[in-house]
Amino acid sequence: MDATLIFPLALSGIGLAFLVWRSRWVLSQPSGEPRMQTISSYIARGALAFLKAEWRVLAVFALIVGGLLAYSGTLTPPRSEAPSHPLIGVAFLVGAFTSALAGYIGMRIATRANVRTTQAARSSLARAFAIAFHGGSVMGIGVASLAVLGLGGLFVIFYLFFAKGDPFSPELRRVIEVITGFSLGAESIALFARVGGGIYTKAADVGADLVGKIEAGIPEDDPRNPAVIADNVGDNVGDIAGMGADLFGSYVATILATMVLGGEMVYSAKGLGPVVLPLAVAATGLLFSILSTFIVRVRENGGPAEVQRALNLGNWSAILLTVAASYFLVSFFLPEGAELRGTRIEPKAVFGAIAIGLLVGALMSWVTEYYTGMGKRPVNSIVQKSLTGHATNILGGLAVGMESTALPALIMGAGILGAYALAGLYGVAIAATGMMSTTAMQLTIDAFGPIADNAGGIAEMSGLPEEVRSRTDILDAVGNTTAAMGKGFAIASAALTALALFAAYVGVAGIHGIDIYKAPVLVGLLVGAMVPFLFSSLAISAVGRAAMDMVKEVRRQFREIAGLMEGQAEPEYERCVAISTQAALREMVLPGALALLIPALIGLTLGAEVLGGYMAGVTITGVLLGLFQSNAGGAWDNAKKSFEKGVTLDGQTYYKKSEPHKAAVTGDTVGDPLKDTSGPSMNILVKLTGIVALVLAPYLLS
Repeated sequence: MDATLIFPLALSGIGLAFLVWRSRWVLSQPSGEPRMQTISSYIARGALAFLKAEWRVLAVFALIVGGLLAYSGTLTPPRSEAPSHPLIGVAFLVGAFTSALAGYIGMRIATRANVRTTQAARSSLARAFAIAFHGGSVMGIGVASLAVLGLGGLFVIFYLFFAKGDPFSPELRRVIEVITGFSLGAESIALFARVGGGIYTKAADVGADLVGKIEAGIPEDDPRNPAVIADNVGDNVGDIAGMGADLFGSYVATILATMVLGGEMVYSAKGLGPVVLPLAVAATGLLFSILSTFIVRVRENGGPAEVQRALNLGNWSAILLTVAASYFLVSFFLPEGAELRGTRIEPKAVFGAIAIGLLVGALMSWVTEYYTGMGKRPVNSIVQKSLTGHATNILGGLAVGMESTALPALIMGAGILGAYALAGLYGVAIAATGMMSTTAMQLTIDAFGPIADNAGGIAEMSGLPEEVRSRTDILDAVGNTTAAMGKGFAIASAALTALALFAAYVGVAGIHGIDIYKAPVLVGLLVGAMVPFLFSSLAISAVGRAAMDMVKEVRRQFREIAGLMEGQAEPEYERCVAISTQAALREMVLPGALALLIPALIGLTLGAEVLGGYMAGVTITGVLLGLFQSNAGGAWDNAKKSFEKGVTLDGQTYYKKSEPHKAAVTGDTVGDPLKDTSGPSMNILVKLTGIVALVLAPYLLS
């Protein structure tokens, strides 16, 4: 066996060892007084109950799809040089299980880190920050480690089984085709986790806000609000498990697409180097993400700006170290003279493409921070428009969301052109891999936000002193920004991943271009452009229906439970948790089926070129619609939070419960399902379309 295959697997093992060590450290921290522990246990039990209910549904789905893939693997695809194999069904099940496991590990620690962050905030901001950050690192490191180990491990096993360890064996192509099942399994779970988690969290959030904050006039996270526990559970199932599954899928799909293209280069490269390189880059990014966690810390008297600087330091250190290491990785794995489809691939050019990918990811996070950050021009424009009412607030948010698509589109376009000019299609794919290589740090920063948010909620519900909530609010304010930045990174990763998958699909399916002058191809393009809108409609409507159920339940409890508003009776938290759980499971089925079945039907009935047109339509519309929805929702959210801190407009200062604040709450309520349900789901829709097409490609070979 090629000794270079051991390198990424060894680094993933280091990641798993770090995960265990860091988990034990977080769990060893004090968890506070009994009231705090009780509230935290409500959140943990609710989150786990949702995961178990979701897994029961997804287990049936995974077994059915895995069985169908295994059966299809017994058939010889028409005109295929390398028949498929039933083991693609096994790869699918392994991918689905690994994705679910990564989400479970991250959420289990996050729901225990929250109360420990609250307890630490009673005495120290620095200590509270450390627990929230390192609790998030369990999610980030876990996702990256399991992805590299799962995909790399399966590749090694199948490489030895099919190709007998010979990189020049014609069976290598079948090895790579079979492991596409791993990526399909991961993306399928990601779709349902993202959509289901998004529906859950927004149903609870909208119900808690509309009835609790607006109608009853009680503060956010007030223990009298029956939906408050479901709201805190939703932060975990949506922004921890959902985001984790999303980036797990991107990470795997990007590496896989680059491996597919690398498989076409083994003869000219005289070895397996181009196939192993993306795994090595990803594993190296994982290692430097781990090392960078040790330099992230804040001072005791620091504010939101210092917390943000500390997180940025961790992110940039991981990026720069990975760039530097990539130079040596490319020199080692990619010899001179390698070619892909007639294009010579120079090692220095490949290094440049990796650097471009990392730069695109960093710039996308920066642009998202600008459009959604408090105090920045876009959010301030929405704050200003709130002065004249609800309608102008909505118009302001829509305008900001639409404007926010321009810079990212130009950045991604420039990155794609630059990577292609340097190293052709392999350059585009390896740029996407470079961008995703620091996923561990990106997810760590993203998961920090929900932990800090939960910590603030526990402080409020436990009746802790004001200085405790002020410390958690500092962390939460930054967490809102990092959550928005994470969504921007996820969308950019989806765009580059989709292009890498498209390049791989074209080669496997044996087509040389997409001719839009052909009527069927144009129809495929049009249908593909339509699907993200239909998908968004289904997701937003699902949130609306679930939120209506939640609103009715919260109103009922306020009306029927004597002494609830006076704080003399306990709300029935579990009823609201059950409503969100049932609604999420019920409503996630149709969007998920839509994403999986339409590309399969188009490919099998209309052919490879029409499916390529469909992929292009889904990618362009899905990426831009995802950016619009996520950034508009994030800007609306921080416009509302601006009023909670106090805003001076035209010489008058406005706070909570003022008329402009009420308009901002309306905007935030509209934006919630956009930024946390339909917007982030676009990432997975785009990637899943590419993965389905890649799995079908051997059967569509022209």
